[in-house]
Formats: sequence, C-alpha cells, structure tokens
Amino acid sequence: MDTVARRTGLDPADLTGYYLEDLSVGMRGVYARTITETDIVMFAGISGDTNPMHLNEEYARETPFKGRIAHGMLSACFITTVLGTRLPGPGCIYMSQNLRFKSPVRIGETVTTTVTVTEIIPEKRRVALSTICTVLGKPVIEGDALVMVPSRRPEGVSV
Repeated sequence: MDTVARRTGLDPADLTGYYLEDLSVGMRGVYARTITETDIVMFAGISGDTNPMHLNEEYARETPFKGRIAHGMLSACFITTVLGTRLPGPGCIYMSQNLRFKSPVRIGETVTTTVTVTEIIPEKRRVALSTICTVLGKPVIEGDALVMVPSRRPEGVSV
C-alpha cells in the first residue's frame, strides 16, 4: 500500500480524474443528493449562515417562501462535488464559477447536479463547463465554471 493510500484510505486509482487529453465537449458528470434537516443544520454551523430562513420554520412561514428553504450555497456545493470527484475529477483546480439561483430547495427534495464540458482550452489546460442543479427536472441553479485540468504532457510542451 502506498503512502497516499495509507494516509487517506483511498485507492491511488481513485485519486486521478480525467486528463485534459481524455476530455471532449459534451462529456457529463452527475451527482444527486436528497437534502436533509441534518444537511441544513450542519451547513449553517460550518458556514456561519444562521439566517432563520433556513433554521426557523415559524419565521420562514412568514416569508415569500412560506417555509424553510435550504441554503442556496449548499446546493451549489454539489457542483464542486461533481468537478472534484467525477468530471474532470481528482486533480482539477476550480478557477471560477458563475451562479444564477432560480428556485428554492426544501428539505426532502433531491438535487441533481449535472456538469457538462462546453469548451476545452488546451494551451492553457483549462476546461469550461455548464453547471446546473435541478429538482424534479426544474432548474434551481444554473451557471458555468472554469477549471484547470492536469495534462499527460509535461509543462511547456505544446499541444
């Protein structure tokens, strides 16, 4: 067992995502998660966002949403889950993200996050992706991201 596997408990094969040369426009990665009460409470604790809109049903009932909603950034975090674990996967570096929040997410709803390669910029080792989170097929977050992806070619070697 190598050092990485001993430290992380992960198989080294699980620590490598797609290389730049393996990607093509249209490739997709998907992750789905059902939002729980625990997710919201833990996210509030980790982020410090204790807005009663997320934590207090009595307060939230008096808002335009008529009840508690999940933190928008909780659902947005699932984008980084796809990027860092599925597409492009381990080894990519998040460079930028644009988000448009379209609809709230509530406890018990399943957020499906889809990331799609839209452009490959080989000379910079960058990949542009569309990002979308949906609940029952309806967009709740739309956006785009830019990541840096490892290449099989050594630095400085032209593509």
